[in-house]
Amino acid sequence: MSTTDALIQHRREVADLKQRIKNRRLQVFGLYGTPITIALTISTWASLKAFIWLETTIPSTIIQIFTGFLFFLVVATVAQAIAEFSSPSPWKDPKTPVRNLKLALDLAEERRILEARRLTPPTMDRQASYKEHIPGEIARLRKESRHYRRVHLLMQWLLFISSASISAVTAWYDPPQPAKGALIALGFTVTVITAAAGYFKPRERAFNLQQTADSMDQHTTALELGIAPHTETDDRANLESFATTVEGLRADQRMREQQLDQPQQGQQAVI
Repeated sequence: MSTTDALIQHRREVADLKQRIKNRRLQVFGLYGTPITIALTISTWASLKAFIWLETTIPSTIIQIFTGFLFFLVVATVAQAIAEFSSPSPWKDPKTPVRNLKLALDLAEERRILEARRLTPPTMDRQASYKEHIPGEIARLRKESRHYRRVHLLMQWLLFISSASISAVTAWYDPPQPAKGALIALGFTVTVITAAAGYFKPRERAFNLQQTADSMDQHTTALELGIAPHTETDDRANLESFATTVEGLRADQRMREQQLDQPQQGQQAVI
């Protein structure tokens, strides 16, 4: 098995264990949570009967809702118990504590680290592999930038429409008593959108992400074409300068994200 295949196999083992831990947590939650929900449902039913319908009968609609919900919970409990204790079980890790899977994950991570240290390729090969990883990172940044740009545009359009609607409704209803509820809702919408835009700053996030993606794309193209700033005759030197520059861009992007997550006073102190 080649070095690449060995490292990929270890990564697959770690990813598989992480997914198995998630699945097992859901299974354990269902095994213990469903019976508890049944008990809570019966207690709620009895409490409603004792405090609300003590002297009268419970409405048939309420009875049907509780009966259907209890029937669903009982079926789910039986199905989960069969899946957990049957042999063979349809579940991948029946009767396996989550802590055992976590221990297996820790051991797999340790094996991966040791094998990666033993099978680590030369520096130039790692830098070349890093270069091939950058297009995916650029695509991710641009995707996030488009997402925040769309959120910003949606918030702006809602703000425009709500602000204009307030004036229109006020002018249409004079005095505005019949439309008081609409005016309250529109004013609430304007306030919420304005506060959310100022707090989450989707426009600034979209701009920063797009700027970082464009800069990384520019350096990737420069490396492939052999133009400035990566014009060394030695490929090793070009790859080293490329990796250093891209990591600097990513560090700047993380710093800008942290500044956007801070309050305004904190941003001024950082700047």
